[in-house]
Amino acid sequence: MADGCDKHDDEGGRGILCAVCTCVLVFGFLLVLTVLLVYAVLHPHKPRFILQDVTVYGFNVSIPNILTSSFQVTISSYNPNRRIGIYYDHLDLYLTYQDQQITLPTSLPPSYQGHKETVVWSPFVGGTEVPVAPFNSVPLGQDAPIGNLSVVVKIVGRVRWKVGTFTSGKYRLFVKCPAYLATKGGQATGGAGILMQYVVKCRANL
Repeated sequence: MADGCDKHDDEGGRGILCAVCTCVLVFGFLLVLTVLLVYAVLHPHKPRFILQDVTVYGFNVSIPNILTSSFQVTISSYNPNRRIGIYYDHLDLYLTYQDQQITLPTSLPPSYQGHKETVVWSPFVGGTEVPVAPFNSVPLGQDAPIGNLSVVVKIVGRVRWKVGTFTSGKYRLFVKCPAYLATKGGQATGGAGILMQYVVKCRANL
C-alpha cells in the first residue's frame, strides 16, 4: 500500500514539474515572439554619426616608437527613429593609425537619445608616451612631417533600444570615422591648436 502511494506521489511530482517547464517554455516563446514582432513593425534604424571637427593640440613622434598626442574631437549622433529611443550606456572613443590604436580611450558620458534627436560629444583624447608598433613607427614618422596624417576616429560601446516602457538588452556598437590631421614637423604648432573641420559621415555597425 505504501509503495503504491509513493509511486503515485512520484508521478504527481513529475507531472507538476512538466507543467512548470511547459509554462516556462511557452512564456519564453511568447516573449521572444513579441520582441521579434515589435522589431519587425518598428524597423529600428542605426544612429547616424557625423565627425564635425578635430583640433590637434599636440602630436610628437619620438624614438623609439613613442607617440605623445592631444586632440579634441567633436562628433554627433542622430537618432532617425520616430518611436524608438536609444540609451548609450558606455562608449569609448580613440584614434587609430593603420589599424593600430595610437591614443588612450576616452569614455563618453552615458546619455539617452530621444526620437529624432541629436547628441553631440566633444571629448579630449590622446596619450603621453604611447607605444607604437615598430612597423607603424616608420610610416607615422614619415607622414607626420608632411602635415597630412590619415587616421580613423573610432567609437566602441553598448547601446539599448527603448520602445514605450520596453527596453531591450545591450547591443555592441562600432563606429568608424576617417579623418586627416594637420601636423608639421611631427607636432602641432601654434598653442591654440590646429582645427580641422569636416562633415564626414561615419560608418556604424550594430
